[in-house]
Amino acid sequence: MIKVGIIGVGTVGTSVVNILKDNQEIISARAGTKIEVKSGVVRDLSKKRDLGILLSDNVNDVLDDPEIDIVVELMGGVEDAFGVVKHALKNKKAVVTANKALLAYHRYELQELAGDLAFEYEASVAGGIPIINALRDGLSANHIESIMGIMNGTCNYMLTKMSAEGVSYDAILKEAQELGYAEADPTFDVGGFDAAHKLLILASIAYGIDAKPEDILIEGIQNISQEDINFAKEFGYRIKLLGIAKKDANQVELRVHASLIDEDEMIAKIDGVMNGISVVGDKVGETLYYGAGAGGNATASAVIANIIDIARSGKSKPMLGFDKPLEGGLKLKSIDEIVSKYYLRINVSDKAGVLSKITTIFANHNISIETILQRPSRDASANLLISTHTAVEKDIQNMIQNIEELDFVNSKPVMIRIV
Repeated sequence: MIKVGIIGVGTVGTSVVNILKDNQEIISARAGTKIEVKSGVVRDLSKKRDLGILLSDNVNDVLDDPEIDIVVELMGGVEDAFGVVKHALKNKKAVVTANKALLAYHRYELQELAGDLAFEYEASVAGGIPIINALRDGLSANHIESIMGIMNGTCNYMLTKMSAEGVSYDAILKEAQELGYAEADPTFDVGGFDAAHKLLILASIAYGIDAKPEDILIEGIQNISQEDINFAKEFGYRIKLLGIAKKDANQVELRVHASLIDEDEMIAKIDGVMNGISVVGDKVGETLYYGAGAGGNATASAVIANIIDIARSGKSKPMLGFDKPLEGGLKLKSIDEIVSKYYLRINVSDKAGVLSKITTIFANHNISIETILQRPSRDASANLLISTHTAVEKDIQNMIQNIEELDFVNSKPVMIRIV
């Protein structure tokens, strides 16, 4: 029998306990042994729970229990969770975690600490979608050329509703909060940080690259308006928050931002709270992974899959997919060197000569305009909606700074990259 201890018996932890009971027969058959949750740790012991396991508010009751074989870390956060996981590994216990923030900052340290101990984390990216094992095992014969994914269900739900129903960002954010899709402080989701943590984990498996959130381009969806949604529809695009990893020679670019993507692309069709990740390998071509990216049962399903893997063999596999470093290694591409097409919304005073001055600034920064529309706005202003041909990030940013300083420009231009 395998005995499990859960640190953080919240929504996901409760689902882990219940699924192990409900599907005990098939799980035992697949694992080759019975799996049982012996105990769990919660913040508030006074809260009523009917789970049939021992509960404590002291993590050491799980970490130091000699009968516990596998510690499941579901407490969230970074440094406190890091301390808990280190303690578990020091006590020679296998670890399963769903904690993307922990891995975004400490995955390489944890790989070294784990050594030959099993350390699994399928649930840390895209909930119930088995993307970790797909990259680490199923696609291990391939050089990964790119990863592009919708990795945050909150943002995808909001953008889907904005496109389908014409509602404003503020209105749909309030609705997402009321439905429990967004937190009271939604910054972690709508600011792109949640997706960035997940992208960094995938990039380590695909490319062996050690980067932190502060090293990469992270933008959210807070500035998206119905003007942008309408432009996208008119020109055959959908707007999605994407996590993108792309190999270019010996460099890898990592970025999270709102993107205009061709409406005929499969990933553009993923709506609502669902997640989808496209992976392109040099031999297999494109593969697409779709499913529920969050929720108690979906995430718990991935946690239990890891527990079953450990129960089957008890052995470790390379945590981040490489038994030895890649020769020569890959380096993180500078944000300034990213190349893309771009869309800009510029709110200007509606008077003669403005458009000519704007287009001159584009030309002065070596940026070629592909399309341009002028839409009347309120208070004698207009929105210029402009898409470009391929340009360099540094040039775009310098140009935006110059445009923002013009006396007839009413606010900071909004920019969305075109994928």
